Amino acid sequence: MTDRQQEEHVQTAKRKGEHIRICLEEQVQSIGTEPGFEYYRFRHQALPEIAFQDIDTSSSFLGKKVAAPLLVSSMTGGTPQTAAINERLAEAAQARGWVMALGSMRAAIENEALASTFQIRRLAPSVPVIANLGAVQLNYGYGVEQCRHAVELAEADALVLHLNSLQEVFQPEGNTDFKGLLERIAELCRRLSIPVGVKEVGWGIDGEAALRLSEAGVAFIDVAGAGGTSWSQVEKYRSRDPLRAEAAEAFAGWGTPTAVCVREVRSALPDMTIIASGGMGTGVDAAKAIALGADLAGYGRTLLVGAAEASAAGGELVLSQMERIEYELRTAMFGIGAANIEELRRTNRLIRI
Repeated sequence: MTDRQQEEHVQTAKRKGEHIRICLEEQVQSIGTEPGFEYYRFRHQALPEIAFQDIDTSSSFLGKKVAAPLLVSSMTGGTPQTAAINERLAEAAQARGWVMALGSMRAAIENEALASTFQIRRLAPSVPVIANLGAVQLNYGYGVEQCRHAVELAEADALVLHLNSLQEVFQPEGNTDFKGLLERIAELCRRLSIPVGVKEVGWGIDGEAALRLSEAGVAFIDVAGAGGTSWSQVEKYRSRDPLRAEAAEAFAGWGTPTAVCVREVRSALPDMTIIASGGMGTGVDAAKAIALGADLAGYGRTLLVGAAEASAAGGELVLSQMERIEYELRTAMFGIGAANIEELRRTNRLIRI
């Protein structure tokens, strides 16, 4: 390994730590753009004709049954602190029966010593686990071998490629060549033996992009819409370049709201597996997302504060957050008389206000 490569690897790991610190300490919420669920409301069903204790939130993802259609969104890995975060999230996902998605595994591909920060299968033996790499890395030397290695390191059930074009623009060390990426994604889908999904990081995947991704062979789409964490804001706090930092402010409200993305993608692709993430905070948000067409709802920064707590209390905080979200989801279902997730998907009781 050359000195330059060694320095790049160090910087990749350092960046992961900075991202977590900034997400915990700074105002990184999208400004002026909401997830879109605030424009929808359930019509209350005064006579639900079901017993609350009989409500069934179970679902499935990648052929595995999960206790609820809920997902720990891709967040982190690559440093000792982020290893502890991933472990707490994985333990909680296993306990509650959620899907577990890992943060970008580029650090582990570049430096095998960091692989352990993503190796959480022992803590989450029965829930679906999703490995993660930046799609743009397919234009910077990554191919099937690196993607397969990430999946093997995580003992994952699927790989998700994240799209983060604006983040890369504002990152001092960003990779901004997204040219020809769709064909590289298609080639990977053809050659990798496990499902390949694609997600945004908070600016949204709309119906037109989803159609192209589906034609490329993508198995699932995480719309990751606007209204939650803004990664241009995150990179603003990392930047030492006044121009980039100031320009980032113009994009604090950029993106397509999550609810709009879900509706568009479902309309364009009736059979696609869709994950709704981006600004998800409550179980009512999840109920609305599923009623709009999502199969699962993903939570990121909502769970991060508890997971980052450097004590035994951290795991308990994550679990309590998950339990609250599940309780809110079940209560919303009870409130409209939906006995199971399929009935929630088919409900006509969600109206636009």
